[in-house]
Amino acid sequence: MPALTRRRTVTAVIGGVSVGSDHPVVVQSMTNTDTADIDGTVRQVADLARAGSELVRVTVNNEASAAAVSAIVEELDRLTVQVPIIGDFHYNGHLLLIKYPECAKALAKYRINPGNVGGKRHDENFRAIVEVALAYDKPVRIGVNWGSLDQSLLTRLMDANARHAAPRNARAVVMEAMVESAVQSAALAEATGLGHDRIVLSAKVSGVQDLVEVYRLLASRCDYPLHLGLTEAGLGSKGIIASAAGLSILLQEGIGDTIRVSLTPSPGGDRTEEVRVAQQVLQSLGLRSFTPQVTSCPGCGRTTSTFFQQMAQEIQDYLREKMPVWRGERPGVENMKVAVMGCVVNGPGESKHADIGISLPGTAEDPKAPVYVDGRLLVTLRGDEIVTEFLGILEDYVASHYGAAESAARR
Repeated sequence: MPALTRRRTVTAVIGGVSVGSDHPVVVQSMTNTDTADIDGTVRQVADLARAGSELVRVTVNNEASAAAVSAIVEELDRLTVQVPIIGDFHYNGHLLLIKYPECAKALAKYRINPGNVGGKRHDENFRAIVEVALAYDKPVRIGVNWGSLDQSLLTRLMDANARHAAPRNARAVVMEAMVESAVQSAALAEATGLGHDRIVLSAKVSGVQDLVEVYRLLASRCDYPLHLGLTEAGLGSKGIIASAAGLSILLQEGIGDTIRVSLTPSPGGDRTEEVRVAQQVLQSLGLRSFTPQVTSCPGCGRTTSTFFQQMAQEIQDYLREKMPVWRGERPGVENMKVAVMGCVVNGPGESKHADIGISLPGTAEDPKAPVYVDGRLLVTLRGDEIVTEFLGILEDYVASHYGAAESAARR
């Protein structure tokens, strides 16, 4: 299905999930629980995995969290939640991985930030983590972040730039320092013995234009799989829109092999929202399909009734609730297109273009709702049970078009 040409990269395998080359762009997320809280972390990982996160990262920042990792992975296995768990290490990762071998064994990948692995002992500490990865056959992500950039490297590049006849601006030097940090660290990892195909790189920033610039530069300098995302996307619509803008530009250019949308959740908000946003970015670009898409109109003066809005929401919620079951039982259903339109202007046409669609009556129009299936009028609904009747038709359509026999025939 991919509508875009992907940049060819090496493939890295993370806990059975292939990242890079021609493999689908992988969605990942991160917990915000205290990792030492085993039950809470297991619940959130399970929620993220069920929402569709294909990799989940957890913070490993102290001894209590390191000691909890293997129990978390064991409990997830018991619950049959099959998702690779990545350990996020800063400052003391070399110490924790060595002291807690069960943690090192249980994790599917280690994230290393080369900007904070230890000043004068940077290379020694970095190599220590890589040696653990070698011992347990684990890949690593070398994740550079402009909020914690290697200051010694940045200083050297700034000093060299100042001596140049035509010095660049400070922002350009920071972008170069991020790429240099990632590429040099990857070279050090390989010199320590880590395979070229066991490395993923990232260069996280918080601005859209900075994201585009640094990843274009990074992609031109290496063939490692790249993890994309704004490091702090923000809250609500700002975070969603900024992430969609930055990711879409790069993915459209074939840059990026795995993505995360780092949304700030609202107080008590649902952490799985970041997974749904990442999926929608990929699905909107035609790179992957995760759930049936609902086309619905915005409404206008012809649709003063809110009924079609409520129906669109109910159908979207219904599809989302059904997907955990359908994903296993109805392969291919994620490609289904559903239209819920509010009046006769574009309603019938959009409904015909969808797999299944309904066109509700607008203000002062005849109180009837034609339903189209595979481009043809199936039935016209009337009365107070339109939503219930349409959901029944939708369920029948899924059963007849995406059952085991039909899926086998399509293969």
